[in-house]
Amino acid sequence: MAYFDSASSAPLHPVAHQALQAALDEGWADPARLYREGRRARLLLDAAREAAAEAVGCRPDELVFTPSGTYAVHAGVAGARAARRRVGGHVVVSAVEHSSVLHAGHARVPEGDGPAVTEVPVDRTGAVSPETYAAALRADTALACLQSANHEVGTVQPVAAVAEACRAAGVPLLVDAAQSLGWGPVDGAWSLLTASAHKWGGPAGVGLLAVRKGVRFAPQGPVDERESGRVPGFENLPAIVAAAASLRAVRAEADDEAARLRTLVDRIRARVPELVPDVEVVGDPVLRLPHLVTFSCLYVDGETLLHALDEADFSVSSGSSCTSGTLTPSHVLRAMGVLSEGNVRVSLPSGTAEAEVDRFLSVLPGLVAGVRERLGAPVGPLARTGAAADAPSLVVDALGKLCPIPVIELAKVIGDVPVGGTVTVLSDDEAARLDIPAWCEMRGHEYGGRQGTAYLVRRLV
Repeated sequence: MAYFDSASSAPLHPVAHQALQAALDEGWADPARLYREGRRARLLLDAAREAAAEAVGCRPDELVFTPSGTYAVHAGVAGARAARRRVGGHVVVSAVEHSSVLHAGHARVPEGDGPAVTEVPVDRTGAVSPETYAAALRADTALACLQSANHEVGTVQPVAAVAEACRAAGVPLLVDAAQSLGWGPVDGAWSLLTASAHKWGGPAGVGLLAVRKGVRFAPQGPVDERESGRVPGFENLPAIVAAAASLRAVRAEADDEAARLRTLVDRIRARVPELVPDVEVVGDPVLRLPHLVTFSCLYVDGETLLHALDEADFSVSSGSSCTSGTLTPSHVLRAMGVLSEGNVRVSLPSGTAEAEVDRFLSVLPGLVAGVRERLGAPVGPLARTGAAADAPSLVVDALGKLCPIPVIELAKVIGDVPVGGTVTVLSDDEAARLDIPAWCEMRGHEYGGRQGTAYLVRRLV
């Protein structure tokens, strides 16, 4: 089985496994106690904190361990915002942040002047503009949040430039570094940083939160004497030791492994559009994580394709609304304005063999073709359906039909109107807002806009 979903959770690194076993024997005692076993546990905890802080690029006393990356995000957002409540409650985030950041940003935000949360738009690669981000900062902005790299499409964000804009405005910047920390430190004068161990090959159930000295921070919720009063409860010391040890190990391997995986991902990015018709590769082609590539396939049900890949022994993920079981595509793809149907995210773990990538490329075309055939997708750009030829306009009723059916129905009849003729697609599927304009761009037709559930398409070729 080829596991290609390390962006969700990376396989446990061998060093993490070894450190976990050793820490279970040596680190079971309470590190807050003064007797021998407690002192031994404290030494392990301090060493883990120093190793993690070195990887993050902060002081050990600026970093605490949390029960998860989500906990770190929620604690970081709540603590930073509460400390600046006299400034205001406004929060700035990018539109493609991880859901944990979006949920934390929108949670219990007090009313102020204008929207309580501003979501900064992104371009079609998924990146924010530093200038647009800076313009979203207000006098009542308590906190700004920006991921270091996107979890769905791999695009690296301009953190350093945004951090400088936030510093000039006097606003702390929280960086979600979950996807990138294993590859290297986050550049720029960020104020807070969060990450999650299972993203880099550490055990699940360990996150970290770094708060720079001088950044105002007021922990929310119950507190005790542990983890600088920011995270209550007994530390999961064996898991923390394993997380820090694996972070140090993956960072030692990062340069060589990043270069090797980038070559494999470049092969996927280049070969998939050559092997599979009607595919859009999304995300920045250059400023991206080395191990991640995402593409979307026209006329494909994402859930069916992922099941087919699973049967072919490939574990991949998707941001397609067809896969999520809802009418709404991934908020990341929606913010980017790219094709959502048949979406596949491939994220290669360290050690992925070249032969497995080649096997993926060899089986993918047949699997996509099989899904399209089962869905009745048209063959060729102007497949005729038998309707009255060259009717000046047609209406396709796809109400109640989920992706990719509305686009398939559109493709079936576009050849039945003359060049300059129109097709109106009636669809209440949320994915149609992305997929019909994307189809027009990919196939060289004019998208005439949407009114309610009616989408207008003009044939140009």
